[in-house]
This record gives sequence, C-alpha cells and structure tokens, in this order.
Amino acid sequence: MTNQLNIAMAQLNQRVGDLAGNARAMLEWRAQAINADLIVFPEQQLIGYPAEDLVLKPAFATRAAAELDKLAMATADGGPAMLVGSIFVDGGALYNGIALLDGGHVAAVRYKHELPNYGTFDEKRIFAAGPLPEPVEFRGVRLGVPICEDGWLAPVSLHLKERGAELLISTNGSPYEIDKDDRRLEEVFAARVRETGLPLLFLNRVGGQDELVFDGSSFVLNADGAVAHRLPDWEEHLRMTHWSRSDSGWVCADGPKALWEEHPADIYSAMVVGLRDYVDTNRFPGVVLGMSGGIDSALCAAIAADALGPDRVWCVMLPSRYTSQSSLDDAAECAAMIGCQIDTIPISPAVDAFDQMLSGSFADRDVDITEENVQSRIRGVTLMALSNKFGHMLLTTGNKSEMSVGYATIYGDMAGGYNPLKDAYKMTVFAISKWRNSHKPRFALGRDGPVIPDNIITKPPSAELRPDQKDSDSLPDYPVLDKMLHALVEEERSVDEVVALGFDRAEVTRIERLLYLAEYKRRQAPPGVKLGTRNFGRDRRYPITNAFRSAG
Repeated sequence: MTNQLNIAMAQLNQRVGDLAGNARAMLEWRAQAINADLIVFPEQQLIGYPAEDLVLKPAFATRAAAELDKLAMATADGGPAMLVGSIFVDGGALYNGIALLDGGHVAAVRYKHELPNYGTFDEKRIFAAGPLPEPVEFRGVRLGVPICEDGWLAPVSLHLKERGAELLISTNGSPYEIDKDDRRLEEVFAARVRETGLPLLFLNRVGGQDELVFDGSSFVLNADGAVAHRLPDWEEHLRMTHWSRSDSGWVCADGPKALWEEHPADIYSAMVVGLRDYVDTNRFPGVVLGMSGGIDSALCAAIAADALGPDRVWCVMLPSRYTSQSSLDDAAECAAMIGCQIDTIPISPAVDAFDQMLSGSFADRDVDITEENVQSRIRGVTLMALSNKFGHMLLTTGNKSEMSVGYATIYGDMAGGYNPLKDAYKMTVFAISKWRNSHKPRFALGRDGPVIPDNIITKPPSAELRPDQKDSDSLPDYPVLDKMLHALVEEERSVDEVVALGFDRAEVTRIERLLYLAEYKRRQAPPGVKLGTRNFGRDRRYPITNAFRSAG
C-alpha cells in the first residue's frame, strides 16, 4: 500500500472518430507525464465525444476495442498507468465506460451508471446504464471513478464512498455554457465532496466538436472543500498533482490556480475555439464571408481572424444600389483593422438580370420583400461560388435574435457552413464587439487592439435591401426584443408570463408567432457554437409544423 501518488491530469482536445490519432496523442502526453503513477484522460477520449450514433456502428466499436488493447500493451514499459474513456460492448449491450490500463493489460473497467438525457445529451438512447460502480484498486488505493453525469448527481459518489473509495476521479465531457465553470466547481462537485468527505479530481476536455465547445476548466478539491488546483480554460494542459495519505485520508498538495475568463470574454473565446476546431478539423484552408459594413459580419470576421489568423479570412463586399457609401467605407476599414483580404463584387448586374427574368411573372405584382430576398440570395450564390472555386468554407453571420424571428433569408444570408453567432443574441453581439476592441484572448491569432470601427458598433442596424431600411422598421428595438426572446426561448415562458414582465401583449404575441413560424428556416440553418442552455438545434427541438400558440 502506497502513501504517495502522482496523478497527471491530461486536459486535451480530441477528434471524433479518429481512434488511432486520439490513441497516439494520449501516448504522446503520457510520455510527458514524467514520474506520474497514473495519467487521467477525459470521458471517451479514445473515440472522441460526443460520437453520437457513430458508436452504434459495430465496426467502430471493434476498432475502439483494438486501439484500447494497444494502449494497454504500451503500459508494459513500466511508465504511468492510464485511465482511458471509451465505449465497451458487454453481453450484447453498449456502455460508456472507463478502463484502467496498467502493466501491459486492461486492469479494470467501469461503466457509466447515470446516463444524461436532456439538452445536448442523448445517452439513454445509445448506451445501457452500468450498475453502481465499485472502486478500482490501484497501488493499494481504492479509486472511485464517477464518469461525468455520475459525478453531477449524488448516488454514484455516495455508493463509492460506502464501498471504500478513498479518492474520487471524475472524467468529463462537459460542454461550455455561460457561467458553467463556476457552477461545476462551487455547486456540483463541491457538493460531492461535502457529501462524501472525499477529495475529488475533476477533469474536462477542451476544444470544439460541431456545435459543442469544451472549455476545460479542470480542478482538484481536497476533502475540506479547498481548491488545490485549477487548470486553465480553453487550452490543452498537462498538470501533475501530488497526493499523500494522511491520518484523515488523501490530500492533494497545492498547485497553480488559473483564473478562468469572466463574462463576456468566455463567450468570445467559445466562438473562437468552436470555429477554429470546426474549420481545422474539417481541413478547410480558411473562411470566406460577406462583409456588409454591419456589426454581425464585422464580429464574425474578427472571430475568424482570432481563430485562424487574418491570412485565412477572406471578406467580400457585395454592394447593391441600396448599399450606402458609409457601409462600403466601414467594411473596408474593418478589414484593414483586422488585417484580412477584402474584395468587392457588385451584385447589380445579377439583380438587373433577375428583374428582367422575372418581369413577366411579376408583371401584375407590386415590389415587396421578394425583391429584397432576391438580392440576399444573389449574394449567397456568389459567396458559395467563391467557396466552391477556392475551397474556403462560407461563414454565415446571422445572430440569434434574427434567427428567432426569421429575420434572415433562407438560401441567402443563411447559406454557409458554420455560424459563430448562432446562439448569440444581438445585444450579446454588441457587448462582445465592444469587449474585443479593448481585449484579446491569450490564444487568439488576430491583431492586438481594436478590430471593429466604432461607427459599425454605434450605427443603427440595417439589412440595406431597400431605401433607408432599418431593422427597427420590422422588429422591436433589440434591447426589448432580446428580453422578450430570452423569456420565450431560454425560459420557455408563455405570452401571459412575458406580458406580466411589462411588455406589450400584441408585440409579444407577434414575436411568439414569428418564433414558431421560423422553425423551418432554423432547421435548415448551418451549425454554430452553443453558448446558453437553449440553443436552436441541440437543445430546443420544436416541430416545424406547430399550431400551438400560448396566447390562445
């Protein structure tokens, strides 16, 4: 029985489905964990998380088992043992589990007991629930290994304590949400420590996977609730933790305690990391986007430059006869501040061609929103042509306020491969634009200093698809609209409940109607970074055809 343990925490990125690549990366990080007795990796690190229905493919599970065996054999060198998350087929059922690899073989396997089935999680449909897990014996120490949701709820940790666990090691794939890092530490896992009287190591991954982004923010709590370690957010990190047995149990020696980003810096970083990993993992050479001279496209260009570097960002101004000189000037100034390429392709020839093409069919009809949407779709076709020809992914730039009420053109400004602003309301766009002009994430690749002209931030938003158009012609002012939408979407309140907050009934009823009518558009929108608890797509799954209205 040992009285000292050195446990390395490997807070890593991953690539879903890249079994050999993920295994190779784990061995590379293990080689850096000099003097560790055990190195711990995040939930399902071998296969990537979340692999969704990919795990149901028999060949995938077979390959995962083979890679796990190879990792186990690597531990025959006498170096650190490994705690590795993967999937396991047992008795015809599929489990989310974790394996202790030591001495050249798989020394123990434990299955996840609590399967989350809310928000972005759908594990009950995919996995079988394991039994309440027993502690794992390692070098004479009984380790409790609650896997993610097992640690978010009390029963598993309490069971492990009752069965003699001396130390809890919780491996996680916990996606970023606003203010979630503090909630994990101060509310959820601090409660597990209080309930069990055991110290706890919480390990999370970093990086983007489709719409999810993981912030890391791993930590260690001693049995008295004191924080012994805080790992950085948003970056890969290897942390050696030193444990000793005392009369009252295991104690982790104090180590560095990183400061985690505050709001709204965390939102901006989530957008940067999510876009970076989506573009790089899918091997795009860069991104192309329409630069309108407005705040949404300006912010997207800044995010892209910080994620990929300015040289991989291509902005295109697509003016029509309604585009103001101010917008042209603002777009050019913004691109210069960011340091990215900007080209101008006027769309008037195409608009004229469509007017002529459709003149016979539209002869007895007044000009309306149809002609506005034609302009937007011409821009979408043009940008997609550039994407096809040069390989850059087309970035869309619509914010959550617009997407909520359908203030976007399907097959027009909604065309593209990814949207960093998909879960950001308009007022959030303003807030993080102002923040970025005076701050820059430590891992960002863009320029220091302001990157968005003040005029873009302060001028009234406009789609510029008709003379003197402003967003407020069609929508409530954004401070009002966003508060309504937050109540209707994030809090799922009824019209009556929103009206009771002080809003006009007719306006709330109209906004709720627009919210439901726009579902078909959102279903065809590109993916984007999840920021809150009710993003469109993974969290909020409404029917497209829906006759319900809470106003009656």
